[in-house]
Amino acid sequence: MMSLRICLLATCLLVAAHASKDASNDRLKPTKWLTATELENVPSLNDITWERLENQPLEQGAKVIEKIYHVGQIKHDLTPSFVPSPSNVPVWIIKSNGQKVECKLNNYVETAKAQPGFGEDEVTIVLTGLPKTSPAQQKAMRRLIQAYVQKYNLQQLQKNAQEQQQQLKSSDYDYTSSEEAADQWKSAKAASGDLIIIDLGSTLTNFKRYAMLDVLNTGAMIGQTLIDLTNKGVPQEIIHLIGQGISAHVAGAAGNKYTAQTGHKLRRITGLDPAKVLSKRPQILGGLSRGDADFVDAIHTSTFAMGTPIRCGDVDFYPNGPSTGVPGSENVIEAVARATRYFAESVRPGSERNFPAVPANSLKQYKEQDGFGKRAYMGLQIDYDLRGDYILEVNAKSPFGQRSPAHKQAAYHGMHHAQN
Repeated sequence: MMSLRICLLATCLLVAAHASKDASNDRLKPTKWLTATELENVPSLNDITWERLENQPLEQGAKVIEKIYHVGQIKHDLTPSFVPSPSNVPVWIIKSNGQKVECKLNNYVETAKAQPGFGEDEVTIVLTGLPKTSPAQQKAMRRLIQAYVQKYNLQQLQKNAQEQQQQLKSSDYDYTSSEEAADQWKSAKAASGDLIIIDLGSTLTNFKRYAMLDVLNTGAMIGQTLIDLTNKGVPQEIIHLIGQGISAHVAGAAGNKYTAQTGHKLRRITGLDPAKVLSKRPQILGGLSRGDADFVDAIHTSTFAMGTPIRCGDVDFYPNGPSTGVPGSENVIEAVARATRYFAESVRPGSERNFPAVPANSLKQYKEQDGFGKRAYMGLQIDYDLRGDYILEVNAKSPFGQRSPAHKQAAYHGMHHAQN
């Protein structure tokens, strides 16, 4: 009788194990994520172009990316294979006057160190992750560079603004946006530093290259250049690495390489809408995450499109909550680029606190709280003690931060029109 019970128990366990295995396999079937019709219509990487994604409405482009991502996660048929040659990656060293010194990834360290005063103050290194042919990308990077030039030229801007303010006070004009801008710059803190743009995005000439980018090996390549920088006297404590889109994960891999080789961590890594990684090696973890630097922050603007819904940092910001795109973004590329635009706005002197956010898990929860909670500021001047998820609302047009009224931007836009 006892042996019969044992046999029955063993049979039940086998059936349960088999059922559990079947259930597990069933959960992993692509048909559980996508319909059979959708699976049949998943386009190949060769069929997708940057131009097509820019011309498609946001929701339509997001569905294409989601299909490729989900099928790739199940089939594991996309193995990263593209690593750009260092001699083909353009690098720009931006001087405080806005002048660009052009070089390549394989020689930028020597070129940078040859610049007077390089590495004496903060060093910001930006890794682009979108094609340079995109109008949205061009505009986003132009705004980011202009913001840093303003930041590093603050003393001269303050002097010019004060002179302009004195002229206005001696006239009969009412208080203007230009005068208000003078007040902003007057109260802002002076800073100096160096800006380097590593244009990985220019090597992603087609979508297939983007999808097949070897994040780990490309990141290790970038990480070695950071090691070279510190070996030439640039302390890691002053290096701020910023990665855009897919390059947010490259930045994370670079940080890991740096730590593995030196035993130290970079001070900060910022991810500007970290992307979904479409190709990866099985059993290998990758992607931007906490621990890649002393402090990691991320701004998510297209979590259900090209961006990832996965938390990436010590603190993650979700403008208007996790969504396909943020207000004003018309396609998936523009949705990614908005994170760069937001960060650029926070860099501008006097605009550091344009993006107040509060802890929340969704836009619904944020609105239920009526925006109340412990306040944090998304962007450059973030508090390094922050942890968790934060929600905020943004405007569809510049100025994107809801703390800053539109009339404050008149002088700022006038400056950009003069520079463009």
